[in-house]
Amino acid sequence: GAVSVPTGAAGDSGTGSTGNESSRLSVSVLTESSVALDDRNTGVQGNSQKPPESSAEEEKRKAEAILNSASLKANLCIMERVVTRNIYQAKQALYRGMKILPDPDLPSQKPENSGSVEGLEEADLSVLGPNVERWWTYGGVLTKSHNISCMTWNKKNPDILAVGYGEYGFTNQKSGMACCWSIKNPEFPERVYKTSSGITALDFSKQNANLLAVGMYNGTIAVYNVRSNSQIAVLDSNETPSNHLGPVWEIKWVEREYHAGEERSENIITTSTDGKVTQWMIRKGFESVDLMKLKRIGKKATPEQEQQAQNNDQQDPGQAQQKLRGEAFISRFAGGLGFDYYPTNNNIYLVATEEGFIHKCSCSYNEQYLQTYAGHTGPVYKVKWSPFVPDCFLTCGSDWTIRLWHTDLTRPVLTFVSSTKSVNDICWSNVCATVFGAVSDNRIEIWDLRTTNLDPVIISSVSDPDTRLSTFLFTENSNTLLVGDSSGHVTVYQLRNIADPSHTHIQSLRDIVLPIPASQSITLSTSSVISSAPER
Repeated sequence: GAVSVPTGAAGDSGTGSTGNESSRLSVSVLTESSVALDDRNTGVQGNSQKPPESSAEEEKRKAEAILNSASLKANLCIMERVVTRNIYQAKQALYRGMKILPDPDLPSQKPENSGSVEGLEEADLSVLGPNVERWWTYGGVLTKSHNISCMTWNKKNPDILAVGYGEYGFTNQKSGMACCWSIKNPEFPERVYKTSSGITALDFSKQNANLLAVGMYNGTIAVYNVRSNSQIAVLDSNETPSNHLGPVWEIKWVEREYHAGEERSENIITTSTDGKVTQWMIRKGFESVDLMKLKRIGKKATPEQEQQAQNNDQQDPGQAQQKLRGEAFISRFAGGLGFDYYPTNNNIYLVATEEGFIHKCSCSYNEQYLQTYAGHTGPVYKVKWSPFVPDCFLTCGSDWTIRLWHTDLTRPVLTFVSSTKSVNDICWSNVCATVFGAVSDNRIEIWDLRTTNLDPVIISSVSDPDTRLSTFLFTENSNTLLVGDSSGHVTVYQLRNIADPSHTHIQSLRDIVLPIPASQSITLSTSSVISSAPER
């Protein structure tokens, strides 16, 4: 029956020993009642008891409970960060623009070999000229031999870097992976999301910084919540009928205001090899609408070729144009490889295609291009608007070239060639308007248009011939750059001896891209012959 607890068991010191004895008796009765109830629930009859557990098994069970506890994992993460911070403290301080504090436990010693680079004092490093210094690498056993296909910074926390791992070639396809790295621990990622197909593009949301959108080689779009370790995507396009039919090469979160006075909403924009630029609305169950279908326009005749056709009595310009177009297209649509939205108007964007053209498009017109820019002789991999001069943009492609454009000109203002390798990625500096960087298969290039238009001011080659550089990214507010490669490493470099931007650096870029007649566009290269670039 019910057990009554005397009032003295409540802890009243005035009850004396009688209250304490009653308390012990009541607790004993309660314990026996609980054991009997447990026996009935487990089907144990009479006074039978569970066989005692051996001390070894009990210790093993306790050890497994401790190893699987969430508190241990959290404490180990903190310890790992402390250890890595102790190793990378000096370089991470420079990364943040802080002063390096000397270690009081180390004796002050001057380098023995004063003739080496390490022995040079800071004031003497200027004699080396512009160069890059390797600081650290994001990578480890988990990412080894995984090609890095894309990188992006978190919009709210610049210490978080998202990296996508996936192969480019069809025959090399395997499972992919997206990792979120933190400067607090370059040795192991904070988040790991594994996918069935290789990841080819990713981007963080600006309004909701915890949402990471990824595009995959099989055409799938997925959105992950980086606050969670769950491998299940918050949203994905597997079940949607409008899923891309080819690799998704570019994905971006774009804020747009659809009607005057309405709140700006953020949607996902993608482009794929299937020739579509698609908008995905996350607030409507991941519905999608095609902003543009990239119709092929063929190979345009150059002004020189059209003039030659007019001077030839046996061939008119129409026949020359038809000859340049070649045979019938296998597909009506050209694959989209990259796009970028106009910095001051999210209704206008540029798309780079496999044909070698860059199309200027509007979200309000999905049937025709506003403008087409011709100049590349092969697929255009990337297109990037200048963060300082809105009407200026850069492109790079498989024809070994980087090209500088102005929106008022259909031909490039400047063409840069410094090697005989395809240029895989480009990026503008966020500090100086005239500085941009690029990577080809085997080297890093830094260009500064204030210094020279003929050659990169910095060229850093890769020592490993089997490693291919694939991605390039500047940090948001410092002269630091990141380079991803085919071995699964993201290497952080510091730019040294690059002149600080003057108050006229934006005007300097405007003067370079000032609209000039297309016939006066300039080609600048270390190899003087442009015509030797490979055709598609």
